[in-house]
Amino acid sequence: MTFYHQDEQLNQLGNQILNLIWQEFPKFNQTKIALTWIVYDPPIIVNTGGALSPEEFWQYPLRGFSYRGKERIYPASLVKLFYLVAIEEWLNNGMIASSPETERAIQDMIVLSSNDATSLIVDLLTGTTSGPELSAGPFATWKHQRNIVNRYFQSLGWRELENINVNQKTWTDGAYGRERAFLGELRENRNMLTSDAIARLLHSIVGGVAVSSQRSQKMMSLLKRSLNPDEFVISDGENQITGFLGESLPNHAQLWSKAGWTSQVRHDAAYIEIPEFQPYLLIVLSESQNKAILPFISHAVVEAMKQISV
Repeated sequence: MTFYHQDEQLNQLGNQILNLIWQEFPKFNQTKIALTWIVYDPPIIVNTGGALSPEEFWQYPLRGFSYRGKERIYPASLVKLFYLVAIEEWLNNGMIASSPETERAIQDMIVLSSNDATSLIVDLLTGTTSGPELSAGPFATWKHQRNIVNRYFQSLGWRELENINVNQKTWTDGAYGRERAFLGELRENRNMLTSDAIARLLHSIVGGVAVSSQRSQKMMSLLKRSLNPDEFVISDGENQITGFLGESLPNHAQLWSKAGWTSQVRHDAAYIEIPEFQPYLLIVLSESQNKAILPFISHAVVEAMKQISV
């Protein structure tokens, strides 16, 4: 059982959205996408500055829709959301000390989607470093340390996180040395997430209960996006808006999101507020490089929100 329930209205609208996708992109493999959509009915319990305790927050019922929401997919840079929560947990508990370099890396990991910054964050989280291959004994210790982030998320007891893997760095060119050996000959140990897992994590951040209210608000500030695609361009020409969910939002919408992309996938995880509608969470994992798919889905969801009733 997931942290949300599916009802007749959202199931109907969700299936209509899927049918629109198949009609617009008839050559798109229907097994190459996963989607989770959560609608926040009044009383709105998210983006309140952490007004509710975690105990109260998790008792509020949610309704949502998912398509292949439990399917494991390579998440690209969406894994950085998990490293963001983990590093804030480590800092909050004094497991590592804050420093200007740590804070700079946290910001660049999320705002710039920097793989170099993410490498430092993974090193800080796990006490491991990249480098040449290791002999069997030291490598076993290294692998155990590298899995500490997986153990942390398993300790939360969330069913959505039971089948995920978040123990790999993100790369521009690829893994080498001990990192390549850890990845596996067939890359069988690569990061893997589901849209439901990402949705629950983002839900906790937006709800102000990820680590602490203060740290959730800090994470939200890093995830806030301008809808102006020219305002912030990352080095490879991407901006986390064009070709993603934010592209087709109305100008007065507010967006908090983290995008992920490679030569083979294009993903986005977003919390969206549009004044005339109820707030909603939308996670789309697309194993495609077609830059029209995510904006099309986002537009279809905005149209569907016009029909939402409590």
